Amino acid sequence: MNLLAFDTATTGCSAALFLDGRLAAHRAAAMARGQSEALMPMIAEVLADGGCSYGDLGGLAVTVGPGAFTGLRIGLAAARGLALALTVPCAGVTTLEAVARAVPEAARAGGRVLVALDSKRADLYVQIFDGNLVPLTEPAAMMAAALAEIAAGGPLTVVGDAAPRALEALAGAGIAALGADAPGVPDAAVVGEIALARGLPPVGAAPAPIYLRPPDAIRPKDGGRLRP
Repeated sequence: MNLLAFDTATTGCSAALFLDGRLAAHRAAAMARGQSEALMPMIAEVLADGGCSYGDLGGLAVTVGPGAFTGLRIGLAAARGLALALTVPCAGVTTLEAVARAVPEAARAGGRVLVALDSKRADLYVQIFDGNLVPLTEPAAMMAAALAEIAAGGPLTVVGDAAPRALEALAGAGIAALGADAPGVPDAAVVGEIALARGLPPVGAAPAPIYLRPPDAIRPKDGGRLRP
């Protein structure tokens, strides 16, 4: 299958093209904002690098969170629009599983992987997987000090852009854990690998976002109208 995967959910923007199930082109850039301007040109570059057109695509994959609200909406809007225009299926992949899968097998064999992502607030986005990347906990937003409640139980490797905070909290609670040489944020190449391995949903099944908490800006119940 020819598949286009992309990610704008955290502090980067990346796109990857798979031709017949193999990675053929990849672009990535770190950015805290500006994904809305960068994504579509990056996708065009990836398609050009792979000698592929939109009409050659058989599927899409996109990160669905948790992550930055604006970044998630950018990626999901692009994915839904392309899926509708091309009449192709679109798979959703969580940011947590994408980061976990990037951990080398040797670092997770026989143990567990705790992914900790920066929520841009006081808490972290976290999830624990076994060595085969089967989820052991649900995605959650929690304070670093509360990680000890879910982290006890054997060897633990901690990854993600909030790994230093998580490791410090676990050490303070007397729980042994190690870091790993792995990317701290999702990458489209890994997102595509997960989607291809799992299989794509039916055409028309739109991926749903995973937010875990309300947005920072909430519309007032009265719509923000001035009162007399």
